[in-house]
Amino acid sequence: MRHFTIAAVLLAFSAPVLAAPPARPARLGLCAACHGEDGMARIPGAPNLAGQKRDYLRAALAQYRDGRRDIPMMRAAVGPLTDAELDQLADWFSAQTPAKGAP
Repeated sequence: MRHFTIAAVLLAFSAPVLAAPPARPARLGLCAACHGEDGMARIPGAPNLAGQKRDYLRAALAQYRDGRRDIPMMRAAVGPLTDAELDQLADWFSAQTPAKGAP
């Protein structure tokens, strides 16, 4: 019986932890106008954000906000956002699933 208990404990700790999906960011609307709420672009030229790496998205958002990436539309969109809001957006878009067949 002792071996069964040890095996059950080891199995419980080795099972993947399913994280809750991120909450919908309050500032998602402005991003969604071009990139889609689900991260799939709605206008030509806007990149799909669904499924991108969280750290990449977070760094890119900070670079737009701080002017290190000089895209006026993006600077205007994310300029007033806080670090916490950038985190929420990066969490959201990285958790989205890209549409099949998307370029």
